[in-house]
Amino acid sequence: MTNSLPGFSEAVALACRLHANQQRRLTNGPYVAHLLRVAGIVLEHGGDETAATAAVLHDAIEDQGGADTREMIRKRFGNEVTRLVDECSDTDQTPKPPWQARKEAFLEQLDRASPPARLIVAADKLDNARSLLESYREFDIRLWDAFRGGREGTLWYFRSVVEILASDETPLVRELTSCVKRLEEVTAEAS
Repeated sequence: MTNSLPGFSEAVALACRLHANQQRRLTNGPYVAHLLRVAGIVLEHGGDETAATAAVLHDAIEDQGGADTREMIRKRFGNEVTRLVDECSDTDQTPKPPWQARKEAFLEQLDRASPPARLIVAADKLDNARSLLESYREFDIRLWDAFRGGREGTLWYFRSVVEILASDETPLVRELTSCVKRLEEVTAEAS
């Protein structure tokens, strides 16, 4: 990996453009901050430029244009980055399929995913779980109103991801596991 990460820099610029009008639930912070945190976690845990590039684009197909965005990513970043983004996406359809069916299909896909895609998903879910813990301090049980799966569905999804990734036995997966357990414990007190 080079220090300059030219493909990654271009992907950050594209992600900023694609997600410019998208905000995080609850906090209304810029969505791109999540994408940058995920890419940072990937790099901290040994991901290369290809994985970091896919990490910063991991929600682009799912949230910002489906098949057209996939083709743009393929042309600009190549087949490997596109494959990784696809492995990290739960749909390319608009409107999105129903939440439960979409998450179940994604879990089946994750079970067969490549190691770099599993790294990106672990980083994504860790950042999401950290954000939920932080938001819980402000919103308490109202937090779950912002999520289609509510508390039970959201926690089922996180636990399912952790169960699939557990065989990876990495520090990142251990941290994700701990964070999800903490989220369950903290939010159980008020339910």
